[in-house]
Amino acid sequence: MIEATSSLVLQWFGEDAAFWFDYLTNGKHMAWYASVRFTLFAAVFGAICAVVFGLLGAAARRSGFVPLALIGRVYITMIRGIPDVLFFLFFPLAFEQAVEFFMARQHCPEALATVTGWPPCDAAQWFLTTTDYLLLASVSLGIVYGSFAANVIHGAMDAVPESQLEAARAYGFSERAVFWRFRVRQMWVYALPGLSNVWMLLLKATSFLSLLQIADIVLWAERLGAPNYIARVGLVHPDWRWKYYLVLFLFFILMTYLSEQLFNRLQARASRGMALNN
Repeated sequence: MIEATSSLVLQWFGEDAAFWFDYLTNGKHMAWYASVRFTLFAAVFGAICAVVFGLLGAAARRSGFVPLALIGRVYITMIRGIPDVLFFLFFPLAFEQAVEFFMARQHCPEALATVTGWPPCDAAQWFLTTTDYLLLASVSLGIVYGSFAANVIHGAMDAVPESQLEAARAYGFSERAVFWRFRVRQMWVYALPGLSNVWMLLLKATSFLSLLQIADIVLWAERLGAPNYIARVGLVHPDWRWKYYLVLFLFFILMTYLSEQLFNRLQARASRGMALNN
C-alpha cells in the first residue's frame, strides 16, 4: 500500500515529494505515529483514576469519622505539593521494589539479610513490560491529579444548594443516599470547569512517559530528530529535534482544542434541568 502510494506521489508531484513521503512513512516514523496510543491511554486511564481518587478523597474529606476526614485532608493538601515528575518516578520504582521484596521473602529470604544489590536474587527479579510501566504511570498520574480533582470536587459539593439536600432529607432519604444520589449527582455542573483544567494538566504530564523508557511520542521525537549518521552515507540530516518538537506542540494544541469541545458538551449536558442561579 505504501509503495503504491509512493509511486503515485512520484508520478504526480516529483522526486522531492516522493523522497519526503518515503522518509515520513519509514519504519521509525510509523512507530512514532503508533506511539500516540501510549499517550492517549495514559491520559484516559490516568483521568479515570483521577476521578475515582478525587471522589474518594472528597468523600473522605467530608466524612464525619475524624481519622477518615484527616486522611482526606492530607491527601488533598499534601499530594498537590509534590512535584509531578518526582511522584511519577517514585511510585513505579517503589511499587516495583515492593513487589520484588515480597518475591525475595518467598524465594530467597536468606538473601535479604545480606543484600548488597537489588534484587536480592534472580528469582526475585520482576521484569516489567511496556504495558506494566504504562499502567503504573497511569496510576501515578491518577494519584497526583486525583488530589487536584478531589479539591475541585470538594468545592463543587459545597456549591450544591443546601435547600435541595434538605428537600431530599424531608422525603426520607438517608444521609448516604443524599450524598451519593443528590450532592454527587448535582455537583458535576460546578466541578466540570475545574476538572477540565485538571485534565489539561494531566494531558501535559503524559510527556513524562519517556522518563520510564516508554517509547512514547516524546521519546520518538528525540530519537528521530537527533543528528542521523550512516557510515556509508554520512550525515543523513542534522539536528532536527526542534521540527519534531514543533509537531508535538501542534499535537497538544489539537488535543487541547478537542478537549475543550468535549468539556463544553459535557457542561451543557450536566446543566440540563438545573437552575444554577439558586
